[in-house]
Amino acid sequence: MSTSDLDTLKHAAAVKAVEFVKDGMVLGLGTGSTAKHLITALGEKVKAGLNLRGVPTSQETAGLAQQCGIALIDAETCWTIDVAFDGADQVDPAFNLIKGGGGALLKEKIVAASARKFVVMVDFTKRVPVLGGAFPLPVEVVPFGWRSTARKIEELTRSRVVLRERGGARFQTESGNLIVDVHLARIDRPAELETTLHRIPGVVEAGLFVGRTDVLIVGTPDRTEIHHVKRG
Repeated sequence: MSTSDLDTLKHAAAVKAVEFVKDGMVLGLGTGSTAKHLITALGEKVKAGLNLRGVPTSQETAGLAQQCGIALIDAETCWTIDVAFDGADQVDPAFNLIKGGGGALLKEKIVAASARKFVVMVDFTKRVPVLGGAFPLPVEVVPFGWRSTARKIEELTRSRVVLRERGGARFQTESGNLIVDVHLARIDRPAELETTLHRIPGVVEAGLFVGRTDVLIVGTPDRTEIHHVKRG
């Protein structure tokens, strides 16, 4: 399936996600290609009179939201977010996620954790039997001693750890941190791995979103699926 076909499915998932939005809501606005479709669709609703405010997870998202007429809440505010929307790089059968391909995992997880409901939008290719494999796990680390931190991650996971670069230079997050991508063959116990990674000094955040998904919206060639996640 071509990139344009997959983008069409992402757009369909984003449009379906708008159905979860009501007038007066505060929304968490994710980062990435699917989130862009959502923000554009929300902008049309705002032009038609819908009253919304958003908490962006990146400067890129903030810029697009402002262009679309969505009012933004200051980062210093103690938010009460009704619904957070975001994409994902992988989704397993238990609705656990790998996120962070775009480098915004820290802000994305803060916003998702602050929301009453977390809605994830993906195309069907993002659903996998088990996390890992083709997509590495992003881990955000502080620059100080990052090589030692990466070595600890390598020892823990027994996997290859690669510093993320972009344009021949180290990739730096908006919070001033670095990202190392951990190439795991499979992640059978994501909750355990997430907890263990956080015990390593220097690790800021891991791109594992475990037990956070409330609704998964999947664009498929046949239809757009909505899965409501039951907890406990």
